[in-house]
Amino acid sequence: MEQFYLELPSKNRKDKILDYINEIIIYNSETNGLGALSKIIDGYSFEEVLEICLNMQNKEYAKRLGKSQVKTFLLIRKNDDKIIGCINIRWNLTKYMKKYSGNIGYGIRPTERNKGYNKINLYLGLLEAKKLNLNKVMLVCETNNLPSSKTIEALGGILERKEIDPNDGVLTSYYWIDINLSINKYKETYKNNIY
Repeated sequence: MEQFYLELPSKNRKDKILDYINEIIIYNSETNGLGALSKIIDGYSFEEVLEICLNMQNKEYAKRLGKSQVKTFLLIRKNDDKIIGCINIRWNLTKYMKKYSGNIGYGIRPTERNKGYNKINLYLGLLEAKKLNLNKVMLVCETNNLPSSKTIEALGGILERKEIDPNDGVLTSYYWIDINLSINKYKETYKNNIY
């Protein structure tokens, strides 16, 4: 049985994080869930990006940048110590994020997709969101991104609306998940996959 856990980025994971990001580049894939780590693609050094990523948890730091607080986690598969995905948990949302971006962003590396890992990723993310005293979280995805919609719905996501995102002009689906309800309902489903 494969088991997974979330871990904050660190210098110890530098090579594996760079490998993950390199795969994103090779596959010309979206950087969902990477948060500040995606700045490596823009030419920032790993050390600069790691500092930004970890500082984004600080309210004053995030506020100075006009952003919400965020924790970015790596989804690690224990069996082979490989980074399989990433997930962001955001809180103290800005006005824009309350309406259009939501509390959680996630992604799985291109070579590990379509294996059900993002559901585990999201379940672990909900456990982290609960630690931040969040009761409900909003998640968004492009309406034509059926795998993401299925992931959200598989963890109890309720569609609130579909609306054009003014940032990119794309029709987007906006979901809400009741954290306690989801954690309790799907505990048995994912308990053997959590390390």
